[in-house]
Amino acid sequence: MIMANARLWRERIADASARWGGAQICAVTKTQSAETVNLAWEAGLTTIGENRVQELMEKRDALNPGFCVHLIGTLQTNKVKYIAPWIDMVQSLDRDALAQELSRRACAANRRLDALVQVNIAREPQKGGVDEDELEALVRGWAKLPGLRLRGLMAIMPLTDDPESLRPYFRRMREWFERLRDEGIEGTAFDTLSMGMSGDCIVAAQEGATMVRLGRALFGERQHR
Repeated sequence: MIMANARLWRERIADASARWGGAQICAVTKTQSAETVNLAWEAGLTTIGENRVQELMEKRDALNPGFCVHLIGTLQTNKVKYIAPWIDMVQSLDRDALAQELSRRACAANRRLDALVQVNIAREPQKGGVDEDELEALVRGWAKLPGLRLRGLMAIMPLTDDPESLRPYFRRMREWFERLRDEGIEGTAFDTLSMGMSGDCIVAAQEGATMVRLGRALFGERQHR
């Protein structure tokens, strides 16, 4: 199933994102076993995203070591110590305390940690992410932190049965991404705009996502743990 799904969605995303130069798939592995996740590698998917630190740590030793591993869920500062020495990217940087701790732990591990700034583009009170009004100032401030490299932006869109209704949000995210990228802020290397999931990834890709996060589309429904 994963082989066929990966092939299908790679083609769909490639078509939808062609005007922007293509978009990468991040396979969302929440509740999936390491054995199942490793099938994604065999299907040609090289980047995975996990929502929870505990679940990621439980799987880590059994995962194909070639995976580029991203933390995509809300990250508590007291969990940073477990992942900062080795994870490839944190996609959910959304507050100053987290930025400071990521910086501190990355420096302690003598490395530079890649991160995306999560934007609450629809201003939903129940979701994490920074407000648009604060985005540029926060990017400029966090870019100065040692051990941290800002690679771009991430957003989680409102739940809806009409992906087309999200197009203005995706478009605004692309505008922010290009604006901050083109400013060339020291300490940043803007090349990643992570937005769109299984239900809305085509619209996201059409509006300039460089990465879409697919779970259900690849693996089917989540497994009970």
